[in-house]
Amino acid sequence: MATTTLAIPARETNDLLTGGEWSPAHSRELLAITSDIKANPARYAETLRGKLLALIFEKPSLRTRVTFEVGIQSMGGHVVFLDHTQARLGERESIADVARNLERWVQGIVARVYEQRVLEEMATTTEIPVINALSDRFHPCQALADYFTLEEKFGSLKGLNLAYVGDGNNVCHSLLYLGARLGVNLRVATPVNYAPDADVVSDSRRVAKETKAKIELFTDAREAVEDVQAVYTDSWTSMGFEAEEKVRSEVFKPYQVNRKLMALAEHGATFMHCLPAHRGYEVTSDVLDGAQSVVLDQSENRMYVQKAILHTLFR
Repeated sequence: MATTTLAIPARETNDLLTGGEWSPAHSRELLAITSDIKANPARYAETLRGKLLALIFEKPSLRTRVTFEVGIQSMGGHVVFLDHTQARLGERESIADVARNLERWVQGIVARVYEQRVLEEMATTTEIPVINALSDRFHPCQALADYFTLEEKFGSLKGLNLAYVGDGNNVCHSLLYLGARLGVNLRVATPVNYAPDADVVSDSRRVAKETKAKIELFTDAREAVEDVQAVYTDSWTSMGFEAEEKVRSEVFKPYQVNRKLMALAEHGATFMHCLPAHRGYEVTSDVLDGAQSVVLDQSENRMYVQKAILHTLFR
């Protein structure tokens, strides 16, 4: 019997740079495709047949690199890995020249970079898809995997209450963009000087009006976490901000996710972290390793979400 894959709405862009470039309908459909890929991987085994993708990494990686490499190969594609952890893009030759050369050899670029502008320059100087595998401002692949994990657990994202506690960083920005598009009520608690960027919050609230989601900002972690179904945190010091680690470790102490904070959430609330985690800092080991934690589900689902992204961009 012939099998069919899910229909894909017309996409607004050939790239995934922030998580905010896709419409609410497209964002929801991508999670539906992810679910189908996870349940029926054989249907997608030829999606990338004959395709070569370049993985460019300026930062170290475990989950992102492995899930992309395994995902691409399981869909019939091949990977060329370019290690830029010793020399950043643009140092030896211009970013535009790198991108234009790669365009002659490969059909797509997956890049993990320090600066968002690098991805944007690649996207504007090439016709092939450019996928953000993490930048200083956004981490859309992670946020999509997070929301897919929540959808698996709760059945629906519409009206779900999620609290993000900690630094208003790249993960927080993509959670805002995609949460608004998926109808999630997102409460973000950060210290005063570490809130998410105002333009990201503003755009998320604009989209949230359409999806009936609610975006709220707090400085009190306890207030944000009260009665939510899921609590999310991330490292207090992202890669590229190591010089601030000592200061941040003091500023963020009241934002540690521990049993006392989790007790303020709904009974049995889910705990989330994008990993790697720093035990005893942003989260205690008993929470990270506890029954409420879905951090390994998030890691596993990175691969399925990224396969859905690739399937979408290369159809």
